[in-house]
Amino acid sequence: MTNSPADLTAATHSARSLWRAEIAETIHLALPIAFTQLGQVAMMTSDLVLVGRLGDKAVAAAALAQIVLFVGFMLGMGLTSAVAPLAAQAFGAHEPRMVRRALRVGLWASLILGAPLLVIQLQGERILLALGQEPEAARLAGLYLAGLAWSMVPSWWFIAVRSFMGAVNRPEPALWITLAAIPINTLLAYALIFGAFGFPRLEMTGAGVATTLVNIGMCAAGFWVSYTQHPFRKYRVLGRFWRADWPLLWKLVVVGAPISGSFLLEYGLFASAAVMIGWLGTTQLAAHQIALQVAAIVFMVPLGISMAATVRVGQAVGRNDPASTRRAGFAAIGLAAGFMATMVILIVALRHVIPLAFLNAGEGDADATIMLAATLLTIGSTFFIVDGIQTVAAGALRGLNDTRVPMAFAAVSFWAVGFVASYALGFPAQLGVAGVWIGFTLGLVLYAVLLTWRFNVLTRRSYMPAVAHPQH
Repeated sequence: MTNSPADLTAATHSARSLWRAEIAETIHLALPIAFTQLGQVAMMTSDLVLVGRLGDKAVAAAALAQIVLFVGFMLGMGLTSAVAPLAAQAFGAHEPRMVRRALRVGLWASLILGAPLLVIQLQGERILLALGQEPEAARLAGLYLAGLAWSMVPSWWFIAVRSFMGAVNRPEPALWITLAAIPINTLLAYALIFGAFGFPRLEMTGAGVATTLVNIGMCAAGFWVSYTQHPFRKYRVLGRFWRADWPLLWKLVVVGAPISGSFLLEYGLFASAAVMIGWLGTTQLAAHQIALQVAAIVFMVPLGISMAATVRVGQAVGRNDPASTRRAGFAAIGLAAGFMATMVILIVALRHVIPLAFLNAGEGDADATIMLAATLLTIGSTFFIVDGIQTVAAGALRGLNDTRVPMAFAAVSFWAVGFVASYALGFPAQLGVAGVWIGFTLGLVLYAVLLTWRFNVLTRRSYMPAVAHPQH
């Protein structure tokens, strides 16, 4: 029996409606998450501006301290990121107790990992001296870390709470908390760095203490909202908090540890690229930092879409709905590609204007830096698009609890291809900073292709990960 033209038209309209609905739901979920990420960037930027008033050495020390902190932070961020797919799958399966348990093991994992990492962070000065940094820069970075290191666990807890909120389709409170924290962070950092409003003058240590106190406040606000406000309170997020849940904790580690590995592999590529560009000179490094900062700001939207993709895919997995699983992933990937393509058009059109936000034309080597930054923004047009695609594809795969193979893809893409190509094009081929950018872009292209291919393969054969939950 063949379908009539009317039946085919109705089926086409129905399919289009489903895709439109999925895109709308993803946007609704992704926007608050993206703005929350932008709020985090705003806080980091305000801290750097205030620290900059202490002098160039303070800025350099803050950069070194952030490198030490970031390595440890990414380890925990991978584990807490696993809360989102586990909680989303439980939400899709209508298992509210499992939603709570997913959050609980995320909090426990943060504590268990945070204790030894805190001890390491507090040795920041010794670590940096062992890495050959200047003693004064290492000393100032150690002072910064003395206040900043304590922020890791509350930061991870807020990420876990934020993941829980997103998993139940209510990410907005995390955004309001972050927006409220921005001016508080700025005022508190100013007071503790410079001794204003009756506070002691702690300079670098004060900057770190301010960040820690604000993160503790954000974490407390997240728990308060989760425990008292609709629709979160029915989950009783702190219920039986002290009860061990080893099977689910192990599952969180199995899903989350490869996420940490992927983060570190990607971060390592960009850190090594900065080191290589530093060999070329300060003008090249400054232009690289400007172009990369633009990329980082624009990247927050695809990152929000990625987190939304994890939730939407995870919820569909929990419902045991293969068609919705596939649709959720590809709708998010398409959204990210479309957004980044639009941003590329704007960035390329404004490539000579954007660097002026960072430098004053005509001062020192500023003109050369501005021209080089404009060139990198043009070269980076492909990088921007594939970076958006890869982060969303990775988020969609996390919704399937598929994280180990993507980590292997990251190792091959970022290091066997990206790092090797960056060095070869930048130095033996003598393309300089442009060659380094082309090299790591090639790595990102491969990573995006591999991740999208894997999501397509897994969902095309109606793959559903094992989401059987450990008994309570």
